[in-house]
Amino acid sequence: MEGLVLLEPTELYNMLQQASVYSNLSDNNYLLLIDARNKDDYNESHIVTAKKAPKNKDGQFFVPFDSELECRQNVVVYDSNTCSVKETTEANDCGSLLWEMGSRNKVYILKGGYEEFSALYPFLRTQKIIFMPKELDEIKPYPAEIITGFLYLGDWRQGNASYVQKDLKIKAHINCCVEAETFFPANSGHLLHIQCDDSSDADLSSKFEVACKFLDSCQEKNKPVLVFSNLAISRSAAIVMAYLIYQRKITVEEAFNHVKKCSNYIQPVQAFMDQLKTWSAKVLGK
Repeated sequence: MEGLVLLEPTELYNMLQQASVYSNLSDNNYLLLIDARNKDDYNESHIVTAKKAPKNKDGQFFVPFDSELECRQNVVVYDSNTCSVKETTEANDCGSLLWEMGSRNKVYILKGGYEEFSALYPFLRTQKIIFMPKELDEIKPYPAEIITGFLYLGDWRQGNASYVQKDLKIKAHINCCVEAETFFPANSGHLLHIQCDDSSDADLSSKFEVACKFLDSCQEKNKPVLVFSNLAISRSAAIVMAYLIYQRKITVEEAFNHVKKCSNYIQPVQAFMDQLKTWSAKVLGK
């Protein structure tokens, strides 16, 4: 259907986790998340911050009065299990209406709907209907998901938050901070400590191969890994980029674009980008 784009569950997960000082969800223009299921299903549980799609007395969808479609950066609609924008479903019908009524960008339809998303991310389900501005400011984002169910990118706080380890089932960590202190128990999983300053004269490239072998080992054992640094902007981002280059045999640009899509605030220092280019040349043989 025109104006509709299918959205993978991991993409919505990452969309919900974007944050700088505060969660992006506290910005009214950032996301309009619409639940097109029936009222009973919505009341039982829905994705955090989702609003119920209103219907008139004839059972037809209409645009929520506070939707402000022309201002929204992202508009996402879901029902129970829509898997294609070519189907005739509640999500597609509602999404088409929002597109026709003035959404500034194409409308996303959540692939697999609520059923698939809630199975993957049960900790993002809620019965809460109204979020006050202060509550949105206080939302604590989870790490970005770089490889579904396996590789995550986070900051120092997330690397040491027990709820993150529990909900994402983290079994191993790569700590890119200079400091070695961590709050999670030493016996909770494997830890690789990469001590490196976030500066233009720091050598991170010597750690790429070690990190990739560590991550390979974790993937073979089905152990999800969280890579973290102080702000999840530079060192940790470079490490996950190095692994994507190594695992998928892709270029630096492709790796950067993938990680940037998952975590919009990454910006490795230029020295690390140069080191990644050298690493890419070695991996790709050119």
